[in-house]
Amino acid sequence: MTTSQKIRTFLWFDKQAEEAANFYVSLFKDSKIVDILRPAGAERALTVVFQLGGQEFVALNGGPQYKFTEAISLTIDCASQQEVDYFWEKLSAGGEERACGWLKDKYGLFWQVVPSRMIELLQDKDPGRALRAMNAMMQMVKIDIATIEKAADGG
Repeated sequence: MTTSQKIRTFLWFDKQAEEAANFYVSLFKDSKIVDILRPAGAERALTVVFQLGGQEFVALNGGPQYKFTEAISLTIDCASQQEVDYFWEKLSAGGEERACGWLKDKYGLFWQVVPSRMIELLQDKDPGRALRAMNAMMQMVKIDIATIEKAADGG
């Protein structure tokens, strides 16, 4: 399988690479399974190449010796609270919710579900607004845009 994408994220799963790839593809627009390498006689795929939002990833069934950690996560840039809520609900189901918009999905992969508006507020030219937005975000699990905006405004 050749690709025009020079660098791809490689994800090590125990034995659920194909299941995880199918799950992720079901959640994101412009996503698909690109290729499955299933050696002759093998019960499971060895690798699954898939695209999320047009970005390629490779999932490997590599065995139980390595686990995902918060040291690497995938970030979803969300345009609205509705989008935040959608991805949060789908990806946290069967996983773990973490602080500040982070979660671990049912396959152990870490995600950051981040509204664009939050980043705008954190970069506000008024340092007081930015600090109030940051302090509000630090108190949250799933990010709530309206609450961060209210805090940034001093409310």
